[in-house]
Amino acid sequence: MSTATQTKTLNVGDPAPDFTLKTIGLKEISLKDFRGKHVVLLFYPLDWTPG
Repeated sequence: MSTATQTKTLNVGDPAPDFTLKTIGLKEISLKDFRGKHVVLLFYPLDWTPG
């Protein structure tokens, strides 16, 4: 999994930086795999975690 080492403020219309995440099935996917397509990211804090 990639981790950010630099912080950059994005403005409306800026391209998102590439990143890699693991799916629920632990398959790694990168944003670059979806270039040219519409992508929606959903983040659920503490979802699927104990406590």
